Amino acid sequence: MEHITESPTVKAPAEHFTGDVYLNPIETPTEPARLASALVRFTPGARTNWHSHANGQTLYITDGTGLVGTRGGSVVRVSAGQTVKCPAGEEHWHGATDTTLMAHIAMVVGNGNGDGTTWLEPVTDEEYADALNGKYRSPAAPAPSTGGIARD
Repeated sequence: MEHITESPTVKAPAEHFTGDVYLNPIETPTEPARLASALVRFTPGARTNWHSHANGQTLYITDGTGLVGTRGGSVVRVSAGQTVKCPAGEEHWHGATDTTLMAHIAMVVGNGNGDGTTWLEPVTDEEYADALNGKYRSPAAPAPSTGGIARD
């Protein structure tokens, strides 16, 4: 057994996040273990850059209200006690709303070469505002009706 009595809080690197984000590592695996996890706290308006994970990512929301968005235009509003699973290779982002903080435990399974995260460009202010205002169309929502007329 290993009893870890302190996990120092560190500020998340600005090259991967917009706004103030703080991390507390929970598990940084050594072989043969591959599960990495951290408590991540987002201040209002803060968010990750677009990114993906080679083996997917699971987010367990512990506090506040946040958003998780995908390149396909799906955005979900999340709150404490909810879980979001992002499949392997899916480009996504996550963060707090503009008025509340959000904290989650982020879990990723590494690929033997780190945690398998590919970091991309920042989520623009326009993309973030659209997500806040529900302007994204969820892939689960029905497509607009064409009234039975085929359209090109």
